Amino acid sequence: MNVAGLGAWVVYATVRAFMQEWYYVEPYNYLTPFYSPCVSLGCVEEAAHFGRFLPDVWWLPYAAVSLPFLLLFRLTCYYYRKAYYRAFWLSPPACAVAEPHGKYTGETRFPLIGQNLHRYFFYIATLVALVNTYDAIMAFIRTDGTFGLGLGNIILLVNVFFLWCYSLSCHSCRSIMGGRLNHFSRHPLRYRAWVFVSKLNARHMQFAWITLGTLALTDFYIMAVSAGWFPDLRIVN
Repeated sequence: MNVAGLGAWVVYATVRAFMQEWYYVEPYNYLTPFYSPCVSLGCVEEAAHFGRFLPDVWWLPYAAVSLPFLLLFRLTCYYYRKAYYRAFWLSPPACAVAEPHGKYTGETRFPLIGQNLHRYFFYIATLVALVNTYDAIMAFIRTDGTFGLGLGNIILLVNVFFLWCYSLSCHSCRSIMGGRLNHFSRHPLRYRAWVFVSKLNARHMQFAWITLGTLALTDFYIMAVSAGWFPDLRIVN
C-alpha cells in the first residue's frame, strides 16, 4: 500500500514539475504549489511573485529554489522515514519482524546521517508554506484587480491549511516549541505552543498522507483549468 501510494505520488509530482506548462490560470491568479515560487525566466510574469532569475531550460523546474528543500523535508520526516524504510527497503517490513540486515549503524554514517538535518529543512519548508499562503491569498485578486472567489480558491486554501497542519505537527517543531526547558511554568507561552503542537503531532501520519492528496488535487485542478479541460466553478466574479 505504501509502495503504491508513495510511488504514484513521486511519479506524478516528477512529471508535473518538469512539464513547465499548465501551472497558472491567468484570469483568476491561480498558481499550483508545484511551481511556487515560480522564479524561472520562463514563468508567466503574473505568476512570478518573487521575480524571475533562473534560466529557462527543460531540466530545471520553474520552482527549483523550493522543490529540493521540500523534497528533503519530506524525505527526512520521521514518519516518512518509517514508511519508506519499511515499504521500499524492508528494513524491517513490520514491527514484529527482525531487522534483515546483519549490521545496523543507525543514522550515524553517510548517507543516512543526512537525516539529522531534518530540523533545518523544516525551517525552509516553513518559509515555503508562507509563500504558498501568500499565493492562496493573492488568488482572491484577479489579474484585472477585482475580487474573485471560485472553487480553485477553496482548494488552494484547504491545501494551505493542511500544509500548515503537517508542518506544525512535525517532531522538530514540537522539539523547538518545548525543547531545552526545565520548567514549563516559567515559559507559559512556549508551554501553550508545545501543547498545541503536541496535539497536532499525534496526527502527523494522517497529515503526511492528507497533504500528498491535497497537493496532487490542487495541482491537477489548476492544470485542468489552465489546459481548458473544464472551467473553474465561480462563486463571486
